[in-house]
Amino acid sequence: MKQSFNLKKRKILDSLMFGLMAVVMTGVLITLLYILAYIFKSQAGYLNFSFIIGKENGILPMIVTTLYVVLVSIAVALPVGIASAIFLNEYSGNSSLIRILRLAIETLAGIPSIIYGLFGLLMFCRLLNFGQSIIAGAFTLSIMILPVIIRTTEESLKSIPDTFREGSLALGATKFQTIVHVVLPSALPGIVTSVILAIGRVVGESAPVLLTVGLTKNMPRTIFESGRTLTIHLYYLTNEAIRPEDFGIAFATAAVLVILVVIINTTTKIITANFRKKLGETL
Repeated sequence: MKQSFNLKKRKILDSLMFGLMAVVMTGVLITLLYILAYIFKSQAGYLNFSFIIGKENGILPMIVTTLYVVLVSIAVALPVGIASAIFLNEYSGNSSLIRILRLAIETLAGIPSIIYGLFGLLMFCRLLNFGQSIIAGAFTLSIMILPVIIRTTEESLKSIPDTFREGSLALGATKFQTIVHVVLPSALPGIVTSVILAIGRVVGESAPVLLTVGLTKNMPRTIFESGRTLTIHLYYLTNEAIRPEDFGIAFATAAVLVILVVIINTTTKIITANFRKKLGETL
């Protein structure tokens, strides 16, 4: 009788928690849809083809600069972040040096972005003589997103059962082969999540980009030139907006920024899914 009562109590509690999570998730989804609807409604009539590629008010140079910054920063930070996560989860123990390293990573995650901007300005723009350029901004942002990639990837690696590793080692594979062919493919969803989070932070940052990339509105030909990202352009549009149409242009830029993030994230997921499928076929 008592066991039946406890079982019924657990079922009621599970139902309540499920209902609470469903309500919270619904609230988050409604908030997201409201923000997107408000952005696209406010830009009505301004977002068109000429707005993107126009010579005077077009935002194509800002789109190209943003893509450059995202691609270079991810290309720099992703291999370092994944390698660091593998070392921390697969090879390191719990020595004092490793604890200091983990503390350093957590400290990096909590540093304000303006500090990264000042560091990038001094280190990459002046000391290394890159000047205000896309590569200086990308290096700065790659350091900033490293903790996100490391922590998310490490948690993904921890979720892989040890039986996967033990089975691979029992079949004669080395530890490195086990990591490359068994652990990493299983952890790909978590790695993709870290990439998406990193992209979102790179696209949304303004202070480090303002100090290291610059404000130039011209089309960048190489990553060693200055530029203006969509976030910085949006800031100046809203800061200088006076007429109602100025805010319409600002919201049109925001809509392009949202669309760009969605396209990048979707492309990342598709590429990862294809890579995982091909890797599975070769195993």
